[in-house]
Amino acid sequence: MPTCTPFAAADTASEPAHASQLDVAGTLLTLLRDTTTEPRPDTQLEALTLAVAADLPVVLWGEPGIGKTAALTQLAASLDLPLTTVIASVHEPSDFSGLPIVGDDPAEQGVPMAPPDWAVRLVRDGRGLLFLDELSTAPPAVQAALLRLVLERRIGSLQLPPGIRIVAAANPRSSAADGWELSPPLANRFVHLQWTHDHEVVVRGLGGTWPRATLPRLDPEKLPEAVSFARRAVCGLLSARPTLVHRLPTNETRRGGPWPSPRSWEMTLSLIAFATAAGSSRDVLSLLVRGTVGDGPGLELLAGLDRMDLPDPEVLLADPAAADLPQRGDLRQAVLDGVVEAVRKRPEKSRWDAAWALLVRAVETGAPDLVVVPATTLATLRREDWEVPASIERLAGAVALSRRADRAAARAAVATKAGR
Repeated sequence: MPTCTPFAAADTASEPAHASQLDVAGTLLTLLRDTTTEPRPDTQLEALTLAVAADLPVVLWGEPGIGKTAALTQLAASLDLPLTTVIASVHEPSDFSGLPIVGDDPAEQGVPMAPPDWAVRLVRDGRGLLFLDELSTAPPAVQAALLRLVLERRIGSLQLPPGIRIVAAANPRSSAADGWELSPPLANRFVHLQWTHDHEVVVRGLGGTWPRATLPRLDPEKLPEAVSFARRAVCGLLSARPTLVHRLPTNETRRGGPWPSPRSWEMTLSLIAFATAAGSSRDVLSLLVRGTVGDGPGLELLAGLDRMDLPDPEVLLADPAAADLPQRGDLRQAVLDGVVEAVRKRPEKSRWDAAWALLVRAVETGAPDLVVVPATTLATLRREDWEVPASIERLAGAVALSRRADRAAARAAVATKAGR
C-alpha cells in the first residue's frame, strides 16, 4: 500500500498558499493601475486631439520611455475608441499591402489581396484608433507598404471606414532599436509632434491623476469663418512666397520630418480651420503648423496669421483716440508702419494729422523707440501747405531720447570691439 511522503504532503499544503499570494499580488497590481484623470491644460495633448479630430495621421516623436504609448492608450480610452496596436517593424510588407489569395478562376476574377485580421476587426467595429508603434524601426520596404494605408486608408482590398483614426509613435534614429529615417513620401503624410514630458504632469500622474484627453469643442457658428480664414492665410503666404509650395529638404534627417508640399499645405489649412473653430491657443497652432510644413515655413505662416489679426489702418485713422494697438512690439511696429503706408498712398492733411495722433498714442501706451522709424517716414510726407500739428512736439522728446540711446549703444559697441 503506497504511503504519502512528508514532502508530497508539504507541497500539496503549500499550493493554496501560493495561489493566495498570487491573488494578493493581483490585488496590489490592480490598485497600482487604478488611476483617474482630470481636465488640465496640456498644449501637446490638445494639439494631438485637434489633429485626431481633423482626421489627419499623426506621428509622435520622443525618446524611449517618454510616455507616447501611455498617452495614446489614455487617448483611446478617453474618446471611447477601440485601440488596435500594430508594431510595424515586426510585420512584412504584405501584411499591409494584403496577402494574395488565389480563387477558383484567377484569369477571370483576378487574385484578391486579403487584409490581416486586425484590419478586418477595425472595419467590423467601424471606429477605432489604429496605433502604429515603433514606426522608425520599420525598414524601407515596410514603410513603402504603409504609404497606401496612411494616405488612402486601404489595406489590400479593404477600405477602412471614416471612423478610424491613425496615430503613430517613433523614436529618433539615434535612440531607436535598429532605427531608420522615415522615407520622405511617408513622412510627408503625417503631422509630426515632438512629445516631451512635463515634470508636474508626470509627478501628478504617478500620484494617480493624469490629464484627460478630450476632443476640441468646435463652435458651429465659426465654421464658415474658420475655413475662410484658413484659406486666406495659406493662399496669402504661398502667393507671396511661391518657393514654399514644395521644398524637399536636402538633409536626410529633415526629409524624415515635416516639410512643405501641396499635400502638407492642405493638412495645414485643415488644422488652421479646426484650431480657429475650436478657439485654440497660438502655442497649440504653432505645434501643429510647424509639425506639418516644418519650422521655417511654419513660422512664416504664423507671422502672417498675426498680421491678419492686426487692425485695419483705415479704421485707426478714422478714430485715433479709440485705437487699440497690439501690445507685442513687432505687431505694434507693423501696425504703425501700415498706418504710415496708408497715408503715403492717399496723402491728405486730415489723415496725416490722424497718423501723428496715433503715434502719440503709441508713445503713451508702449515703448517710444517703436515710433522713431514711422515718425521719420511720416514727416517726409508733409506738403508745404500743411501746418505742423502740435502733437509732434509731444513726440519730439521721445524720438530724440531714443536716437541718443541708439547712438550711445553704437558707441559702446565700437568701444567694446576696439578693446578686444
